[in-house]
Amino acid sequence: MKNKKVLVVLGGTSGERAISLDSGRACIKALKKKGYKVSTFDPKKKPLNFIDKNKTDIIFNALHGKDGEDGVAQSYFEYLRIPYTHSGITSSHNAMNKIISKEIFKKHKIRSPLYFVLTKDVYKKIKLTKILKKRKLNFPIVIKPVNEGSSLGVKICKNIFELKKAAESLFKKYIELILEKYIAGQEIQVAVLNKVPLGAIELQPKRKFYDYKAKYSKAAQTKHIMPANLKESKYKEVLKIAKKTHDILGCKGVTRSDFKFFKNKFYLLEINTQPGMTSLSLVPEIASYKRISFENLVEKILLNASINR
Repeated sequence: MKNKKVLVVLGGTSGERAISLDSGRACIKALKKKGYKVSTFDPKKKPLNFIDKNKTDIIFNALHGKDGEDGVAQSYFEYLRIPYTHSGITSSHNAMNKIISKEIFKKHKIRSPLYFVLTKDVYKKIKLTKILKKRKLNFPIVIKPVNEGSSLGVKICKNIFELKKAAESLFKKYIELILEKYIAGQEIQVAVLNKVPLGAIELQPKRKFYDYKAKYSKAAQTKHIMPANLKESKYKEVLKIAKKTHDILGCKGVTRSDFKFFKNKFYLLEINTQPGMTSLSLVPEIASYKRISFENLVEKILLNASINR
C-alpha cells in the first residue's frame, strides 16, 4: 500500500470549504508521516473529471458538504474506477438529504424528532401559523436546510416571529426546508469506523447548540466529555443505534451520528458520512480515547477505500 499513489481531494465549493481544507491538510500530513505518496486535488480549481486516473491509485475524500458528501463526488470517482474512502453514492446521498434519511430512520424504528418539510411555494401561499397548527408542532422549533452539513443554516426559534424571520432568510437560498421539534437534553455524538462503534462523546456548548461556531471556533469553548456521561447500559445503547444507522444506510469507512438524549430516550438528528478531521473534530478525539492515533485513524480510513458501493 505504501507504494500506492494517494490523491487527497479537498476544498471544493460548498459552504464547508474552509473546514474541508483543514481536514484535508491534516490528513495529508498524517498520510505523509505514514510514508504514503500524496498529491492533492481541489474541485474549485479544476472539475473532478480532470483527475488523472493514471497517476492515482486511491482517492482520500476530504470534501465536506454539497457536491462532496452527497453522492456527486462519489459518482465521479466511480466513473473513473478509482477506489475512494468513505461512503458510496447512494449512502452519501441518502445520509446528506435529511428528508430521505429521516424516512429511513422511521422505517427502521430509529427515534428521530417530529418534523415536516416546508417548501418555498407553500410558504408563500399559506400562513405559517396555520401550517404549524395543522402539523401540531409547538415551539421551540428547529428550522434548517435539507442538505447542508456543519449545522449551516440551522436556527432554533422560540416563537412565530423568529421562525418567520429565519424562514424568509433561508428561502433566499433554498427552495425547501425542514421544520423539526426541538429536543432538549444532552448532545451525544458517536463515531463508527469500518462498522465498529468507537465511542460516544458528550458536548456541552456555551452557545445555544452545537452550531458551526461551536464546532470550529476555539473561542466558543464547547466542553467535550469523553466518554459521554451516560449509564453503561445507555452508553451501549447509543453505540448500537449508531452502528445500526451506519449499516442500514450502507455506509463505509467512518461516520458520526448526532443524538439528543432526553428523558431517557435517544433521538437521532442525523448521520455524517464525511465527518471533520480537523484539530477540533470529534471523530479523532473519540479515536484518541480508544488509543488510535490520528495517523492510524487516517490510515484505517484509507485502507477501507473501494469502488462499486
